[in-house]
Amino acid sequence: MSIEWPAHGLKLQARIEGGTAKIGVIGMGYVGLPLAVAFCEAQCPVLAFDLDDAKIEALKAGQSYIKHIEGDRIAPQVEAGRLDATADLARLGEADVLLICVPTPLSRHLEPDLKYVEATTAAIARTLRKGQLVILESTTYPGTTREVMQPILEAGGLEAGKDFFLAYSPEREDPGNPTYSTTQIPKVVGADDQVSADLALALYAHVVPKTIAVSSAATAEAVKITENVFRAVNIALVNELKLIFTAMDIDVWEVIDAAKSKPFGFMPFYPGPGLGGHCIPIDPFYLTWKAREYNQHTKFIELAGQINADMPQHVIRVMADTLDARFGRGLRGARVLVLGVAYKKNVDDIRESPSLRLMEMIEARGAVADFHDPHVAQINGTREHPTLNYRHGVAWDPAAIAGYDAVLIATDHDAVDYAALVEAAPLVIDTRNACGKAGIVSGKVVRA
Repeated sequence: MSIEWPAHGLKLQARIEGGTAKIGVIGMGYVGLPLAVAFCEAQCPVLAFDLDDAKIEALKAGQSYIKHIEGDRIAPQVEAGRLDATADLARLGEADVLLICVPTPLSRHLEPDLKYVEATTAAIARTLRKGQLVILESTTYPGTTREVMQPILEAGGLEAGKDFFLAYSPEREDPGNPTYSTTQIPKVVGADDQVSADLALALYAHVVPKTIAVSSAATAEAVKITENVFRAVNIALVNELKLIFTAMDIDVWEVIDAAKSKPFGFMPFYPGPGLGGHCIPIDPFYLTWKAREYNQHTKFIELAGQINADMPQHVIRVMADTLDARFGRGLRGARVLVLGVAYKKNVDDIRESPSLRLMEMIEARGAVADFHDPHVAQINGTREHPTLNYRHGVAWDPAAIAGYDAVLIATDHDAVDYAALVEAAPLVIDTRNACGKAGIVSGKVVRA
């Protein structure tokens, strides 16, 4: 069955396929910045939006503020005139395509907080014109694009799929992953009309190796939720196995490494001190919330969330018990160095990092919690952990490390000299098996 394309849809299609469509990317964070750079490197003109003036000024100067995005990828695009950065949302109408890459946090009651998506959509609606394509990339629950965004955009009288075009394509960023960057990851695309879907597919074909069309925006939203739930529940499983096997005096990391030799039916996941990053600790609760609308209960997902949320308490308990058993003291009055505040190795991203919760818990027990992170010099901008804001990390100094009662390895950065750490520290609580992976065997190291 042939589809009749509106004239402005055909014009946009020609501009997209010809690489002349101006791409507006809203939100210059860990998703938006690499996406904007990818389109620039594909020779597409990009208008980068963010309300943080510091980010805009950095981009205008050709500089990066995210560790794994090199400044030498940005500067040439600015010099060539392909990358323009602005905080002026009145310029949203200049873009032919608008990609929304804004945060989707949880409220304090673990319910979706879509204020950034709604505010951004309302700003787009104020300048929305015929022939624009709007794509949400932020992770959210199935139905957000159609139920939340579309009514806001249509309030001015334009109709989705006819006057303007609307789609959803979930971000799949993995910051710091040396194998899979933005341009190496297939892109899922969903829309509720064929013209919007075809336009979005043509757009992403400029920057990704493969596009996967699904039947609706809600289906694409469900794909992203499924990917993150999959990780969350499997991490919860190995966290629970860690507790069980530790009680049996069995090394869970050895078990997993041996199990992954099976070429089918097993995928390795590894335990840790809790979940971090913007996606895995948050996104499953978006589905939990939405499922209630259909009288469905996400028991398995919620159980996994509880197991992962309990991991920091386990770590603190192991540290306190070990200090008591070895040195006759608990945490009160102790000095603890937390090694790594980024949520994962080799990045500078502290969003939802379990390290921050661990530091708060250590201090709540009457101890001092300093931190060292080779990628994070200062803790900034955490709404959930205001007592830690603007705290500076301490320098790497084996002599100073010897003065701490314990070192807690919360993030296993490659840039750390673990042999020197173990030699200097009186006690190392290792939540990532960093010492084991480095081949270090010492009675000073206790896994947690």
